[in-house]
Amino acid sequence: MSKTIHILNGPNLNLLGKRQPEIYGSDTLEDVERICREEAQPKGFEVALFQSNFEGEIVEQIHRARDAACAIVINAGAYTHTSVAILDALNTFEGPVFEVHISNVHKRENFRHHSFISQRAEGVLAGFGIEGYALATRRACSVLS
Repeated sequence: MSKTIHILNGPNLNLLGKRQPEIYGSDTLEDVERICREEAQPKGFEVALFQSNFEGEIVEQIHRARDAACAIVINAGAYTHTSVAILDALNTFEGPVFEVHISNVHKRENFRHHSFISQRAEGVLAGFGIEGYALATRRACSVLS
């Protein structure tokens, strides 16, 4: 079995640290990768980070994860609230899935309160900043050990 956790990120997350820092903070996607590695490596796991602004590319990455990953940590960005395609792809993945949101989506606009991904996720972290990724990675390692 693979010992790689895929960290998947949706649209606009490539702009972390630059986009709306009052909501998303000043940390970057490189910081996300670093803290996930720091969490995973001592436990014998690797991480592979992927980001795309395109729904189909995220679906394809989930399909690749079927053979290459033991868990998925996903922040699908706005696709969280709209994408049945991403949910369907996640439903084909046999390992654990953890949903992450940097901001507390429940304190924001009403349309952000619904998540298709939550229907598949073993756990959901929202409002912990990028630390939510590390917490989800820690949980994935724990579940898989």
